[in-house]
Amino acid sequence: MTDRLEVRLGDMLVGKLTLVTGDRSFFAFEESYLNEPNRPVLSQSFFTRSGDLIPESRTVQTKLPPFFSNLLPEGHLRDYLAARGEIKPAREFKLIELLGEDLSGAVVINPLDALVDMKESDGERAAQASTPYRFSLAGVQLKFSALAESTGGLTIPASGVGGDWIIKLPAQNFASVPENEWSMLELAREIGIDVPETRLIDLGDVVGLPDLGAISGNQALAIKRFDRGEEGARIHIEDFAQVYGLFPDAKYSKVSYANIANMVWTLTGEAGLVDFIRRLVFNIMIGNGDMHLKNWSFIYPDGRTPQLTPAYDFVSTVPYIPNDGLALSLSRTKDMSGVSLVHFETLVKKAQVPEYLVLNAVKQTVEATYDAWRKSQPIYPLSSDIIIRIEKHMSACKLVA
Repeated sequence: MTDRLEVRLGDMLVGKLTLVTGDRSFFAFEESYLNEPNRPVLSQSFFTRSGDLIPESRTVQTKLPPFFSNLLPEGHLRDYLAARGEIKPAREFKLIELLGEDLSGAVVINPLDALVDMKESDGERAAQASTPYRFSLAGVQLKFSALAESTGGLTIPASGVGGDWIIKLPAQNFASVPENEWSMLELAREIGIDVPETRLIDLGDVVGLPDLGAISGNQALAIKRFDRGEEGARIHIEDFAQVYGLFPDAKYSKVSYANIANMVWTLTGEAGLVDFIRRLVFNIMIGNGDMHLKNWSFIYPDGRTPQLTPAYDFVSTVPYIPNDGLALSLSRTKDMSGVSLVHFETLVKKAQVPEYLVLNAVKQTVEATYDAWRKSQPIYPLSSDIIIRIEKHMSACKLVA
């Protein structure tokens, strides 16, 4: 059996995903794309160090090649969507076939000449033909795409296609995660970090939510999608697991913050480097131990030139996980409160980036974050317990001292 899916960036055909015998898959670019001088960028991972385009990915078993594997949801959300399609969550080729029009960024994936596998169940074939799927961004926390209503509420698209807001639902085990994230994004906005439009919304104002069982809270976080433009135009993005060609389960390893700093400096220059350092310092200050590779992304407004996306997934994790550490290594440490200016001096040397830019950004961000928190935390919708734990972490940070 051989199945093929066409991969497009907007209206441009860029290549094909192929599934061959043994549940193995690979991706290959189209000749027309390779020969196009002004072609849009699919991923930095398809370039060699000399800047040449790699025409074909390696073949992988069961999973999709890393760029495409990272487009799929993880955890509970993957299980939920796979169950609706009556397929095994591990069968990534079949999962992306179901969700191919509902992916983040500008990537659209559709069947080309898929042959029916006679071993598949009647239920699976029927599901592929008729089941509507709700959109999901890659990630573990339950997220769905929604259309804003004129009344101020939000509706989950019944067909699963489209939507200009992301709805992030309350967690099952941790209290006030949507309120936490809203507050941290607002704090970031106050110090000048680029963040998308957000708002907290009662779950009762979200129409069309599936039955997801018990959740901790009655508010969801609505985030304006930055990968959609006017009239639903798709804007390409890729997270840093995709940038580095790593599978999602490697999002906490293999790459350090110094590696990212070098990549951002190389591709986006001075402005991008300063922006990256400010976000990193901010997350150390608020105690966010989950800034892994999938929580950093490039966006391509013109299809070719990368820049950091607006900030997302800024959550203080220390109220839930006391003494939580950094998601990635910073100069051989993951101890957030123990990070000092010395660690950034080491990052400068390893990443080969300008010292004055980095150290100035560190000092300015520490001061701005501390001042903004002192001024605004009383108006944030956070419990006294969460505030106390953030205060305790911030006071213990060597960067503050």
